[in-house]
Parts: sequence; structure tokens; C-alpha cells
Amino acid sequence: MGYVTAVPHPRSEAAGPARAGRLSLAVALLCGALGAAVALLATRQRWSEGTATVAGGAFPLTAKGSDVTGVPAALAIVGLAALVAVFAVRKAGRLLVAALLALSGAGIVAAALFGASDASALDEQAAQASGDTSATVAALSHTAWPYVAVVGGALILLAGLLALRYGRSWPAMSGRYERDGAPRVRRTAAVVDPDRPEDIWKALDRGEDPTGA
Repeated sequence: MGYVTAVPHPRSEAAGPARAGRLSLAVALLCGALGAAVALLATRQRWSEGTATVAGGAFPLTAKGSDVTGVPAALAIVGLAALVAVFAVRKAGRLLVAALLALSGAGIVAAALFGASDASALDEQAAQASGDTSATVAALSHTAWPYVAVVGGALILLAGLLALRYGRSWPAMSGRYERDGAPRVRRTAAVVDPDRPEDIWKALDRGEDPTGA
């Protein structure tokens, strides 16, 4: 007794890569946009706090993420622009933009981790408050917002990696408006009736010879 081997339908074989492309596109868009928003929000929050000795008393000091480092906010904007540009370019250009997107996320992660323990911004404030250039901040503490920025950078990094892996199958922003390789249909000149003066005048307006010569 023989066995019948089921042959997969070509449409079912093509559905797998297509579904993976659509899913990766949705995840990359969500991660990129959310990561940029999280990183920008985190840089506007308080990252560290401490005190400075002023006139024998303790003067409270605080530093936002943008005071500590401007790198995460700048790279978040670059990453957001790269996320949009991914759909405006193709082939090698798309790979380059996807790499820029991934590098933006990695840079945010590195800058936020470095800024999580940085005290230079508060030391500068302590020197200004006390009038002593050698003064440093005391009772230094850090918040969790630098690590929130790390999460935002990681999301942008993930979006860049997805673009590098699946970006070739994503649609381009102007794809529907471009030619698909089919020959362009040439417009034929309108037939001019020599017995109709209005047809002759219309042909002359179009720069055509109404006599057909």
C-alpha cells in the first residue's frame, strides 16, 4: 500500500516570510517610537541629588538627565529620524540607516549607564553655590531614571536589529507611487477633424500639426 506525500501549497510557503516581515515591521515601529519617547522623557527627570555646604548649612542640589549628559536625548532624536528614514530608502541605504538606528540605541544605553554614577553636574553646582571651585557635592544619591533611559535605548537598539535582519522585506514609503517595471502607456494624440474648427484650434494649442503632415 503506497503513501501519499502532501505537497505544501506555494502560497503557504510564502506566507511564513511575509508574516514574519509584517510582524517584525510592527515590532520595530513600536519599539523605536516607544524607545525614543522613553529616552526623551527620562532625560527630563531628576537623575541625582545631593547637598553642598553653603554658609555653614546644607544646600540641596538636584540634576536632571539633561544636566548630566545630553547624549541620550540627542541620540533619541537621531534614532527617531532613522526609524522614519528606513522606509524612505532601499537596499544598501536601508541597511546603513538601520545600522544608524541600532547604533543610536546602543549609544543611549552606554551614555545612560555612564551618567547613572556621574557626579560632575552636581559638583559643578556645588562649586557655584559655595563659591569654592574645589567644592564637591555631599550625600550624593541617584534615582532610577538613568536606567529608564537604558530601557529606551535598548528598545531603539532592538528596532535597529530588526531593521537589519528583516528590513529588506519591508515596504518603502514611496513604493506605491513608483513604477513597478511595467512599460508606460504612451498617450496618443487626439484625432483632429479638419471639418471642425474647434478641433483645429485645440491641436494648435497643444503644439500639434492639425494637417497631420
